[in-house]
Amino acid sequence: MKLSDRVRAVIDYFWIFVGSALIALALDWFLIPNKIAAGGVSGIATIIHYLFGLPVGAVMIALNVPLFLMGFKELGLKFGVRSLYGMLVLSLLVDFLAPYLKALTKDPFLACLYGGVLSGIGLGIVFKFKGSTGGTDLAAAILRRFTKTNVGMALLFIDGLVVFVSGIVFNPEQALYALITIVVTSLLIDLVQEGMGYARAFFIISDKNDLISEKIITELDRGGTCLKGEGIYSRKEKDVLLAVVNRSEVSRLKEIVYQIDPKAFVIVTNVHEVLGEGFKPMVKEGN
Repeated sequence: MKLSDRVRAVIDYFWIFVGSALIALALDWFLIPNKIAAGGVSGIATIIHYLFGLPVGAVMIALNVPLFLMGFKELGLKFGVRSLYGMLVLSLLVDFLAPYLKALTKDPFLACLYGGVLSGIGLGIVFKFKGSTGGTDLAAAILRRFTKTNVGMALLFIDGLVVFVSGIVFNPEQALYALITIVVTSLLIDLVQEGMGYARAFFIISDKNDLISEKIITELDRGGTCLKGEGIYSRKEKDVLLAVVNRSEVSRLKEIVYQIDPKAFVIVTNVHEVLGEGFKPMVKEGN
């Protein structure tokens, strides 16, 4: 590993720590004290905490361990070290900070709003620096491997199920507050990731598009399209690689292109709806 790569890795790990710390603060300051289980492993852990008195962070680790073991087995190391690091930092900080932090508000609306803002900023930072906190993202990816279910739909199903259970364990109002948190978190993730669209389209012009295409397939499990173009000045034929990725993959794809061809010309644009393999299924209007 080159020195510059090591420095970049240290910076990435630092910001993954910062992002995970912000999520931990959101849980300890706002969500857990107000019984808001806003989906994901943290939501499940919050429900278990109030049912059995177990520490939220410890439960998160216990739930994530089998997911990571399955992830390494079924998906390889691409979910690897950064995701494990983010998960451990978040889980340990939640329990470490809990005795020292008091709820900043008992108003459930303020709690769901600010908890969502803080969680969204934290997750956005983690995604931006090519990290993850495990949880439902990993569960959805594993589910997709076995069932070919769309990742977005799998995430929606898992988070929806957690919110539904929270409405039974706590009360229906808590479930409604949890839904607000999920929406706010999603919006803030998008803002941190540079834009409001839930997906991004990359137009990549490079002499090394074959290598870039291979990395997109093997590391991101995404496809793409090679378009034929022509340089206006040179009049030479150019291949234009079109790839669409979700918000958590934006930074990873930028890194792939940079590592292969730092001189590549790249256009990144917001995509407000994507239909087809890997995203939402195509359906007839009105259904």
